[in-house]
Amino acid sequence: MHLPPALRHRRFVLLWVGLMVSMAGSQMQLWALFWHISKLTPDPIAVSIVGAIRFLPIVLFSLVAGLMADRYNRRKIMFITQSMGVLVALTLGGLTLSGRIELWHIYLLTGIQAAAASFDLPARQALVPSLVPANDLPSAFSLQSIGFNIGSIIGPGLSGLVIGYFGQEYTYFFNAVTFLGVLTALALMGSVEQPAPHTALTLGNMVTDIRAGIRFIADSPIILSSMILDFFATFFSSANTLLPWVSQNILRVDEIAYGWLAAAQSFGAVSAALIISQLSGLRRQGALLVGAVAVFGTMTILFGFSQWYLVTFVTLFGMGAADAVSTVIRNTIRQLQTPDHIRGRMTSINQIFFAGGPQLGEIEAGAVAQAFGVPAAIITGGAGTLLAAILISLKWPQLIRFDRHEPVEEQKV
Repeated sequence: MHLPPALRHRRFVLLWVGLMVSMAGSQMQLWALFWHISKLTPDPIAVSIVGAIRFLPIVLFSLVAGLMADRYNRRKIMFITQSMGVLVALTLGGLTLSGRIELWHIYLLTGIQAAAASFDLPARQALVPSLVPANDLPSAFSLQSIGFNIGSIIGPGLSGLVIGYFGQEYTYFFNAVTFLGVLTALALMGSVEQPAPHTALTLGNMVTDIRAGIRFIADSPIILSSMILDFFATFFSSANTLLPWVSQNILRVDEIAYGWLAAAQSFGAVSAALIISQLSGLRRQGALLVGAVAVFGTMTILFGFSQWYLVTFVTLFGMGAADAVSTVIRNTIRQLQTPDHIRGRMTSINQIFFAGGPQLGEIEAGAVAQAFGVPAAIITGGAGTLLAAILISLKWPQLIRFDRHEPVEEQKV
């Protein structure tokens, strides 16, 4: 074990720690939100509607958000989006504490949060390559995965404890406080160099620039195929949002046990990402990516068949580990193969794929669960993931043959 290379860069460390704190709160709120909805209505599809609401702002705003991340200061964009998160969390907490919260309140505030997130991600992902040199970028994305999943371990575990001992509203208030982690990091980071736009921001130039981003991805088969694989894998394996119903009706466990099941994927993801963060010169990245998706689908099928708490925990752990490998590899491939001046647009288009998959998949999973039962929704989703990995490998064989390429241009630190 040694110090991951990305941790030698102060500005990245600030952002990484801040995001880890904030992610713990966001994950606590997300899983508490699922639990909250399950208490407001007995219909499984109600929680799946959250997926559609979270996806709609991404469809509406992603392309513009990516352009903004390429034209305007990415750090300042994050200040605005993270502040919006604080306001949403405080509003959810206040409505719950007053006893006046209804399902439509949750849906509306979820949509506002998703709109802010659609601008946050392109700015954040495009910012990272400016904080570390290109050679340390795989380490940086591994650490981001670790930070995300450490937060995802702490958050769901805390959600069960906080709901059980203090009340639903405090999960939202605690989340509001954790956003200060990112806001503090951005303040301490100082200015970050970014390519200046060459043209004025007019409607015609906006359309031209967005088209340039779409054309870049269409002409990059490795990036395009990885995005499509990401979409279908997450679409078919989004049934983990049905975990509240699995916990209550199949495993018959309480809120605290549910919280640990919700954290199981993150335990697996941290374990896998920690191993990757120690590696340099990772080879056969395409085969690893496709293989990780196939393992994810297999673990999802086993999760659907399980009726025992320990087996369910292990399968969720395996899903998390496979997803971490896939996430690190695909982010590294895309960022290193994309010039800095177009990174925001690439990330925003990718956001439609990787956010659209799970959000639309939640609707599909909820509809199948409503019609055929929760286990059927999970099992068929895992089978769909395996089929997607096979078909995309046949359509784009260059993806599975992809080894490791140098970045398209060196980045300034």
